[in-house]
Amino acid sequence: MSGEPLALIELDSVAAGYRCIDLMVKKAPITIIEANLIEPGHFLILFSGDLACVEESYEEVIFHYPNLIGKTLISTAHEQLMSGLHGTTKTQKDEYDALGVLETSSISDALLCCDRALKEAYVDLIGIRIHGGLGGRGYFVVSGAQHDVEAALETADQQAKLYRKECIARPHAEMVEWLFRPLPFLSPKR
Repeated sequence: MSGEPLALIELDSVAAGYRCIDLMVKKAPITIIEANLIEPGHFLILFSGDLACVEESYEEVIFHYPNLIGKTLISTAHEQLMSGLHGTTKTQKDEYDALGVLETSSISDALLCCDRALKEAYVDLIGIRIHGGLGGRGYFVVSGAQHDVEAALETADQQAKLYRKECIARPHAEMVEWLFRPLPFLSPKR
């Protein structure tokens, strides 16, 4: 299922990041989902809204800052991706057939790969992590039947080069507990 537009801008400067937020919200009415410092010394802006408004704000930033570290625009992000970015995912189960852990070299690739895997394979999103402690990387975890998880791994790998991908068949319950430890990227809703 597809939902609302989602865009990401990654800059190499906190000062430029705050200026970009100002440029973006002056250009068009958008919703800033998160804007924050991430390691190593980068600034990340994640936003959504009406597609035309998101595109206008996205292009405004690119016009002023053409050499961004990362940028992504997904015109209709999968609903599970949007929920995962807000910390809401499928309920933890006692048992899984398989889990796929997909790690990307960049945050923008994590969003693109996750969106594509969810749209093209019959899997559920367990969680996505794009917070500051990953050194500019991102990762996400999907669950499903082993053949579906393997399809998600391949589909995501076609979208962008993955840093690492692992399919864990019949994961042990003790290992699964570690996947669900809270590692929030986003602040609680205000």
